[in-house]
Amino acid sequence: MEEKTDFEKLRRLMVDYQICSRGIKNRMVISALLKVPREEFVPDELKQSAYDDCPLPIGYGQTISQPYIVALMTELAKPEAGMRVLEIGTGSGYQTAILCEIGCEVFSIERIPEIAEKAEDILKKLGYNPKIFVGDGTAGLQDYQPYQAIIVTAGAPDIPKPLIEQLDEGGRIIIPVGDLFSQTLIRGIKNKGKLITENHGGCQFVPLKGKYGWE
Repeated sequence: MEEKTDFEKLRRLMVDYQICSRGIKNRMVISALLKVPREEFVPDELKQSAYDDCPLPIGYGQTISQPYIVALMTELAKPEAGMRVLEIGTGSGYQTAILCEIGCEVFSIERIPEIAEKAEDILKKLGYNPKIFVGDGTAGLQDYQPYQAIIVTAGAPDIPKPLIEQLDEGGRIIIPVGDLFSQTLIRGIKNKGKLITENHGGCQFVPLKGKYGWE
């Protein structure tokens, strides 16, 4: 008889050795990572690798990000319960779930309908209810602006102007910026209508496609 995988134990080990040991300190982020079952967001054949220290493919040329990167981007956004967050690139739905677990009001845009539908099904099954839309994430989502935080889960050539416009004063945008092969993780903070940016290390994401990204 095949031994059942103890995903809860793997989750705790992930948080201890991949997240906390690398300097993530936000208690809400750590708590969410301990609660959200990452194995639900990866293909069945990769469930045993769900807590590995790397991104994993989810189909359609897309990936679920490395756990540490999800933690870092979330911490940089300084999430709080009730905060309105726009996510660009729903993908697997794992980042979405982390934000929902913290108590954020989450709006998420995915350009690939099949991925959006699957993510929404998984999130609903787990009791999360973000608002998910299919469309061009580089144009943002005007109907629900302003956002206190925007998290972009794909690499852009520059920060899309519509996202800056839809960011609330004092709000934070977290986005990988660079070329098609490697990027720098940027946090931009809106101050008097302008964006003050900080660099938070190198990273590698799939391309952000759309009118204000990679065409």
